[in-house]
Amino acid sequence: MSDTISFLAPRADVLARRRQIVADLVDLLPPECLVHEARELMPFETDAFVSYRRMPLAVALPRTTAEVAAVMKYCHRYGVPVVPRGAGTSLSGGAIPQEDAVVVCVSKMNRILDIDLPNRVAVVEAGVTNLNISESVAADGFFYAPDPSSQLACTIGGNIGMNSGGAHCLKYGVTTNNLLGVKMVLTDGTVIDLGGKALDAGGYDLLGLVCGHEGQLGIVTEATVRLIAKPEGARPVLFGFDTSEEAGFCVADIIAAGIIPVAIEFMDKPAIEICEAFAKAGYPLDVGALLIVEVEGSEAEMDDMLKSIVEIARRHGVKTVRECQSATEAALIWKGRKSAFGATGRIADYICMDGTVPLSQLSHVLKKTSEIIDRHGLRVANVFHAGDGNMHPLILFNANDPEDAARAEAAGMEILKLCVDAGGCLTGEHGVGIEKRDLMRHQYSEADLAQQMAARAAFDPDWLLNPSKVFPLEGRPAA
Repeated sequence: MSDTISFLAPRADVLARRRQIVADLVDLLPPECLVHEARELMPFETDAFVSYRRMPLAVALPRTTAEVAAVMKYCHRYGVPVVPRGAGTSLSGGAIPQEDAVVVCVSKMNRILDIDLPNRVAVVEAGVTNLNISESVAADGFFYAPDPSSQLACTIGGNIGMNSGGAHCLKYGVTTNNLLGVKMVLTDGTVIDLGGKALDAGGYDLLGLVCGHEGQLGIVTEATVRLIAKPEGARPVLFGFDTSEEAGFCVADIIAAGIIPVAIEFMDKPAIEICEAFAKAGYPLDVGALLIVEVEGSEAEMDDMLKSIVEIARRHGVKTVRECQSATEAALIWKGRKSAFGATGRIADYICMDGTVPLSQLSHVLKKTSEIIDRHGLRVANVFHAGDGNMHPLILFNANDPEDAARAEAAGMEILKLCVDAGGCLTGEHGVGIEKRDLMRHQYSEADLAQQMAARAAFDPDWLLNPSKVFPLEGRPAA
């Protein structure tokens, strides 16, 4: 195998090193598990954050933990950066590679290894899709709770990397609340196990550190997750308001009253129109904002909870209240919501923000967001998880117009700063990635960042794993 050659060396040496790395990887992996031809690499040059693209050196598609470990050991020995990748659904650029990096994609690791219903857990490989877990246990009356809109495609490995949530996280929590253990390959190829089927593990909570690590501490190859018993019943209800501010105040008062529905989702008028045109879900078009509030339990429990919620909504001038009358209608309501990002992509390019705010600040932030968008001469469609204040303003723009794209990016940065200044944070579930990297100093002090970087460096002292993500490039320790 080759000796280390700097990527800052003359072009001929760089090309020779690339060829040698590919040749070495060919010896480590079967032919179907390595992609290195330029045309075949194109699908891996970006993720769902399509504003940035970089062609990787090569893409490894391992099938086992042992193959992941072999690639990691090799890359560590020769100083090759590694970018972990699941399904490439990251909205913050978390899986965008570098030209000198090997992408390790876990999509071939897609087996469900164990369904343990007595202990209500499942052990799955990192490439298993989020939805596939729920489908595999549905007949037995169980499901896996986190349900991001991309759950049809997104992988458990990616969910763990970004600590993903979803519409039902208000009651059931995000990934970290449903994760019991992982098998993870460290940067030097060492394989470790954290947690397991027990409800809690002894020692430091390293599992809590790993969930949300954005691929910078290791590569998760297996996960042990909680399975939840299906509720007796579930009922989504549509609440229409004249303004977004009224809907925001209603959300805050529902939670303040101690009522915890399984989900509270928000759409403003542009989002309602976009989703209704796509899904034909029956959303009211004569309102300025819409809440989808879902309750679950027995019929009596749902009736009692909805009675209280309707009373709160009426205090905030609710214009429309429509209860779901069938399973088909419920499925349509959620189809509209979960199709929001794709439906928006049919009419315009967009940037999706991911700031989170205290519920008491929801109406304030919605109003200020509208002012920011108007000042930049843009349009926005707001659709988000209102119950936990995780906002997803979709800023619409023309990607073929550089000035329009620059305005959209500037507006997005202002909105994220607004979320932080309102007492919230930069990200609720999409991660920092490339998108929010330069805003980290707006939320954290230099001491805060130094401590986070020290924790990262304890796992990856050479900064080879997913480099140039999460932390501002200026002031970062040299690799």
